[in-house]
Amino acid sequence: MEKPLETAIFAAGCFWGVEVVFRNTKGVRDVVVGYTGGTKENPTYEQVCGGRTGHAEAVQVTYDPQQTTYRELLKVFFESHDPTTLNQQGPDIGHQYRSAIFYANEEQKRLAEEAKSGRMSERVSSRPIVTEIVPASTFWKAEEYHQQYLVKHGRATCAI
Repeated sequence: MEKPLETAIFAAGCFWGVEVVFRNTKGVRDVVVGYTGGTKENPTYEQVCGGRTGHAEAVQVTYDPQQTTYRELLKVFFESHDPTTLNQQGPDIGHQYRSAIFYANEEQKRLAEEAKSGRMSERVSSRPIVTEIVPASTFWKAEEYHQQYLVKHGRATCAI
């Protein structure tokens, strides 16, 4: 019997680059860029970037648990950005660029905490990991022009 598709939500800086990283991950069926973790309903890009919403730029990853695992997605997440910089990835600075894992259930929370602890024990950096692990709230899909932005504009990467 086939398992249903599952979702994961991550914030790791500019969502354009994060989207590309996860789209190129085995077992991932879809990636949507959007906003989550804030207080404003249905925020716009301008509002999020203006720092008035509390939201992070994030990706909602839909994946096949028979082809990849949440643990593997966490590995991709931690390897794709610098989880030691507070509210910044590369040249992008602001609370909307924070490193965060938005868990959907207690199992995702447990695995996220294990991955963060494991990353800290690897001593990749002398700086502490500042990744937030918080309950998922409403995920607001970003404007259509942000979806697959780098692909649409013929670019392979952005700053992450």
